[in-house]
Amino acid sequence: MDNLSRLKLRTGEPDEAILEDCLESAKSAILARRYPYGEWPDELESRYLDLQFRCAMDLYNRIGAEGELSHSENGISRSYESSWISESLLQEVTPIAKVVT
Repeated sequence: MDNLSRLKLRTGEPDEAILEDCLESAKSAILARRYPYGEWPDELESRYLDLQFRCAMDLYNRIGAEGELSHSENGISRSYESSWISESLLQEVTPIAKVVT
């Protein structure tokens, strides 16, 4: 099952464009972390596909609360590690760097 199908199953979101946007943003965040000093490839390595799904879920769940760092209402408190994707997810990406001689 591909990531778009997984997101549709988990979220019940009928608008595929929203889910595709979350997947694309997640992919860009992973590639930016993976290749901090160089050009990115067009596709994610297969080892990061599940992480892309989890990052996209993170983004989807924060729709309407972008940038929220803390929120309390009726005894419920919310706070996010960052305004977009949780740092704990992005820490799973191993950066690639090259030595210049």
